[in-house]
Amino acid sequence: MIVIVGLGNPGKKYEMTRHNMGFEVIDELASRYNIEVEKKQLKALVGKGAIAGCPVMLVKPQTYMNLSGESVRAVADYYKVEPEDIYVIFDDVSLDVGQIRIRKKGSAGGHNGIKSIIAHLGTQEFPRIKVGVGEPKPGDLIDHVLGHFHGDDLLESKEGIKRAADAMECILKEDIAAAMNEYNQKKVKGSVKA
Repeated sequence: MIVIVGLGNPGKKYEMTRHNMGFEVIDELASRYNIEVEKKQLKALVGKGAIAGCPVMLVKPQTYMNLSGESVRAVADYYKVEPEDIYVIFDDVSLDVGQIRIRKKGSAGGHNGIKSIIAHLGTQEFPRIKVGVGEPKPGDLIDHVLGHFHGDDLLESKEGIKRAADAMECILKEDIAAAMNEYNQKKVKGSVKA
């Protein structure tokens, strides 16, 4: 089984904020594959189904972002899933809105949710899909990631959510190398630049 974790903060006030891009991608996958992500288990909302014939569990931790690792570790232990089979989807301020980046492993890069997961799993060796939310103004990081998208950024963010879901499908249909080759390109206003 492949576990797909989308990071975010629970609660209405955080819906469609930059920090909740992981939740939004999970919702997109759930919608495409008729997977209900409503069961409360292991400090998360979870749902089981299949994508491209592969059994998956979609996970939305309910611990708030900074404690995401508690839920991810609980899911990994309970279902006996290795870190390389846990795909984490989250927001990245170093990428333009709508751009995505797939990595097989890596550091937290300053992201508190990823820091928590690395601390609880004891490894950086888990794949991830980063979804761009744009750079904040200096000294404005918290307001930026907890803020909502507007105008063109809102349209680009929805495109990024779809691209991240497409990339996850590609990983499951082919492999992560194929998805990286196709999706790790710079997207420029409706087109892609190599």
